[in-house]
Order: sequence, then structure tokens, then C-alpha cells
Amino acid sequence: MPQLSLSGVVKTYGPTRALNGAALDLKGGEVHALMGENGAGKSTLIRILAGLDQPDAGTILLNGNPLTLASPAAAIAAGLRILHQELQIVPSLSVAENMHLAHAYPATFGLVRWRTLDRSARVALSRLGVSHINPRETMGSLGTGDQMLTRIAATLIETGGPVPWAYVLDEPSAALNGTESERLFHAIATLTGAGNAVLYVSHRMDEVMRLADRITVLRDGAHVSTRAIADTSRATIIHDMTGRDFASLYPPAGPATATAPLLTVQNLTAGFVQDITLTVQTGEVLGIAGLSGSGRNLVLRALVGAVSRQGQVKINGVAIAATPAAAWKAGIAYVPRERRAEGLMLARPLAETITLPHLSSLAKAGFLRHHRIRDLVRALAVEVRLKARGGHQPSSELSGGNQQKILFARALAGDPNVLLLDEPTRGVDVGAKFDIYTTIRAMAAKGLAVVMVSSDLPELIGLSDRIAILHAGRLHSIISAKGLTEAALLAQCYSEAA
Repeated sequence: MPQLSLSGVVKTYGPTRALNGAALDLKGGEVHALMGENGAGKSTLIRILAGLDQPDAGTILLNGNPLTLASPAAAIAAGLRILHQELQIVPSLSVAENMHLAHAYPATFGLVRWRTLDRSARVALSRLGVSHINPRETMGSLGTGDQMLTRIAATLIETGGPVPWAYVLDEPSAALNGTESERLFHAIATLTGAGNAVLYVSHRMDEVMRLADRITVLRDGAHVSTRAIADTSRATIIHDMTGRDFASLYPPAGPATATAPLLTVQNLTAGFVQDITLTVQTGEVLGIAGLSGSGRNLVLRALVGAVSRQGQVKINGVAIAATPAAAWKAGIAYVPRERRAEGLMLARPLAETITLPHLSSLAKAGFLRHHRIRDLVRALAVEVRLKARGGHQPSSELSGGNQQKILFARALAGDPNVLLLDEPTRGVDVGAKFDIYTTIRAMAAKGLAVVMVSSDLPELIGLSDRIAILHAGRLHSIISAKGLTEAALLAQCYSEAA
């Protein structure tokens, strides 16, 4: 079977050394996981494999012969296919048209043979074991998971060109629900079963332990280890990634002291979310679970006033108006799911993102007190363990984990009573996750009420005191997280879901 080997790879960008002796080898017929904290060099290594960047030093061999990946065309000719986390699609075109964007459309006398185009797409999908996607649907009508499957299947269209044998999947399940992830995993098994190699880049430990045959860990641009998955453990992988040992990824909860609700929600209705009634105690973490489309994210947006709502939201018995300004003023802070699209001003100094909802309290006579802003940002950076050069640094220059910490700093800047967290560790490495979990625990210990939505079931169980289960926009039950297993929680999510 084919084999691609990289060793001693070095890459610098100005004064920054992104790779410093990185190594990796891919073999046909196996899934090879690539892990490391944000900033470990994974993205740079992917860019080199894609032919987008060239290494300053190191060796690349294909089946023992030197290989130069001088361009994306060279990578394609070598049989490499890179599927980035941000899928490149044309939503208004059909699935079949999207799948053929990199190929010439079948045509006669300049007229596209649409039936041939659809049949070619259908055959490629079937080679991946996919039968539920109609090639004539518009790409924009598909879920993210199905869009990913069509992008993979597009590489299987027979064109007479270079035959792919190695697939690089960069955080492919980050935006997928459980059903979509299972379809992706089935497609990966089909690829490796046909002798292809899959490089699986992910922060999700459960998926890596389930899918991978071997795992390579990078830290600070250098190769740390490559092991068979059967010969390693989660603790070993975490140590290799961070250089630290964690007795537990989830900090222990403090003693329960609450006697009265801090947050009260009565008959909350927003869109298809109907009649949600619940309370959250001082110092409690309430998780919200449910299948994709259950309305769990919409509940948080309604609580912060980002969508029109009916019903009452009260803090310490005082009703809060249904606007974001009123929510922030009353002490409801919100960390959104899509940090880049919904939370950050990427090109602006990170201090501006942190202070934006709090400017009135940082001004005097209409003028911002910059010394107060500077002191506040510095204090919050320490509190959330933010790694940055200072408040002047643009958010775009920081890793995903540190960008997420910016949003936590913004949420905490106003000394809130309630903290709403929507997928708080999405796309974040294990070291940053531990920092974020520590922050969440610390906020609960200070007496905040925390409401957290997460599709990561171990995370939800590990941090929550109770978990609210949603089915199709309605509250199904609220259960204790103590002693709860992933299987039991998943069963609750599927219960009556049909």
C-alpha cells in the first residue's frame, strides 16, 4: 500500500517557527490521528501537505522516493486530498454541480448532459456508501455533515486523472450532530477499507480513540510521539500534547450551598421552542442536552434577548426585558457558539471585544477611561488564562482556544449573575479546555448561575449539576448529572424523539 513520510520538517514565518522537526507518516488502509494544542503546528503541516506552503527544511518521501509538494496541483497529482474545516461550496448549485466543480462538466456540442452529471455524482456517492443524498438537491439545503460527505465523494468521481489515496480531514466533525458524525465515520471506514489513508485532525479525544489506528502528537511545532492507539491512553495523549498531567479533565464541583433560585424561566417561547419552565440555583451549572434541532441553542439566544420571545425571565425575582442590552445590564452574560461569526471583532484589538458591552461603566462624562480599560483587560486575562501580547493584539492573531477565552473575559467583565454558554469549548484543544472548565467552576463557586449547551456529552456530564433534556423544542425532563453515563444521557435525548 502507498506510504507518505515526512521527517525533520521545519517552517518559519518571520520570527515565528511554526514547525521545528515535525514528523508524520501515512499508510494506506489506516486512520492516523494528528493531535496537538492550538499552535502546535497542525495547520502548518496540513498546508505543506496541501502544497500551499513549502518547508524550509525536512524530507518528504512517497513510497521511498523524494516528493516535492510545490503547489496544490502537485499535492493532487501525488494522490492527496485535503478537506478543510471550512467547506468550500456554492449553496445555490445542486449537489452534482458542486461535486463536479473541480472537473469538466460532461457536455455535447457545448451543452451540459445533466443526466450524465447526476449519474456520475450518484455513482461517486454510492462508492462512499452514501445513498440518502439526492444529487439534484441544492447544496445549501443539506446539513453540514452531508455537505462534508459530498465533498469527500467528489474526489471519487472518475476523471482519468490522479487517483486519490490519502485524505486529510481537518476537524471534520466540529459542526456535526451525532447522526451526521456516524455517517462520516462510516464513510471513513469505507475509504480505509478500500486501501486509502485518512489523516484525522481533531480535538475530540473520544473520536480519536474510536477511529484511529495510530496517533501522532505535535507540541510547539515538534514531533513528540507516534503510537498505535492500542498502546496508548487518554492520559498519555494529554501529557504528550500539553506536557502536563491532569488527574481529571473536569475540576471538582464545590459544595452545594444554594437555597433559592437565581434564574427563573417561566413559559419561555421563542420560535419552535415552547413553554420552557425551569430554575437555576446560585452556584449551579445547568446543562442543556438534546439532539440537533431540539432547540437547545435557541433557548440561550432567547434568554439573552437575541431573538423575539414570550414568557418571563427573572433574576432574583426581577423580570428582564427581552433585549440583549437589558440582559447584559441585568447581569446575563453570553458566550455564543460561533466565536468568529458572532463574538469576535477579528481585525480589532482584543480589548475592544472584551469591553464592548460594558463601555458605559468604563466611561466618565462621555469619555472612555483608558487606564480602567487597560487594568480590566489585564485582570481578566489573568483570570481566564489568556495568552496574548496585550490588549492591543488583534483577535485574529490568537489561537482558537485563546479567542474563546476572549469571549469568556468579555462575559465576566460586567460581573454577571448568570453565564450562558453555547458550546463553550468547540474547536478548542485539551489544554485550553481545562482552563475553560476551571473558569466555569470558579464562576459557579463565586455564586453565578451557569446554563451550558454542549454537544460533547462527557463535557456536559462532567461539568453539570443537573441536565435539562429538550425534545423538538419542549422540555422533556431535568435529571441529575451525578453518576450519569453517556449512554444513559444519549438514551434520554433519543427518548420520544421519534
